[in-house]
Amino acid sequence: MALTTRRRALTTLGAALAGAVAPPAASRAVAADAHHGRRPLWRAHAHNDYEHPRPLFDALGHRFGSVEADIHLVGDQLLVAHDPVELDPRRTLESLYLAPLAARVRANHGCMYRGWRRPLQLLIDIKTEGSSTYLELDRHLRRYPHLFTTYMHGHVRPGPVTAVVSGDRAARTPMEAQTERRAFYDGRLTDLGSPAPASFVPLISDNWTLNFTWLGEGPFPDAERLKLRSIVREAHAHEQKVRFWATPDTAGPAREALWSELFAAGVDYLNTDDLAGLEAFLDAHERP
Repeated sequence: MALTTRRRALTTLGAALAGAVAPPAASRAVAADAHHGRRPLWRAHAHNDYEHPRPLFDALGHRFGSVEADIHLVGDQLLVAHDPVELDPRRTLESLYLAPLAARVRANHGCMYRGWRRPLQLLIDIKTEGSSTYLELDRHLRRYPHLFTTYMHGHVRPGPVTAVVSGDRAARTPMEAQTERRAFYDGRLTDLGSPAPASFVPLISDNWTLNFTWLGEGPFPDAERLKLRSIVREAHAHEQKVRFWATPDTAGPAREALWSELFAAGVDYLNTDDLAGLEAFLDAHERP
């Protein structure tokens, strides 16, 4: 979309927001964990989670450990959508994610999945200018002081949800300047082995197709398998996790083969739009 068209769409929507009435926060009832006794799938990442019929709730229903929301700054609101033409003033980060997550944590006595203390990852992909959008995101996150993992003066205090900021790279500057924050930075392969610690860059994400030629058909080239495992090994040595996007996601042997290689290499998050498909794969491959 041309920049002028994009700005016009955002400006028009901003005017609409001024008179919009947001739906009640967490208007849907959030019951205690319905999957009590079934382990969460921490390696499952719901790519573009907001495109599912029930954002957040469908992923949690499939026991996913990570969900992704794209945000646009419009006025002082953070709207969730992939492109500006899809923006809806009723679909805010707060109404779709922050308030429901807080309600679920209350229902599950301080954790995301009952009896499990590991944080859910909320990957927030910034689609508008990074610095200003992050500063507004920071104000939103501060409304939930007990929900998010927090970095404070060199120390990380785990919370029920860990927010990781991706997307526009300009978000990095204000984040690095903070001595206290409720979000972390999504690095790229160029950040692997850099001086940035895991307390700032806990996640290394990158485009699979820009780094590997194999798409699941035929044998995985030995050199690419070694490269993949070297990436994971180096990231884990620095206490960082690994995720690739743009991996094949059509059900079939190619996706199964590629997921199997990612799983065997120790990649921490498998990326999908097919919640049921990845749930079935991980249930078949992970040990209880």
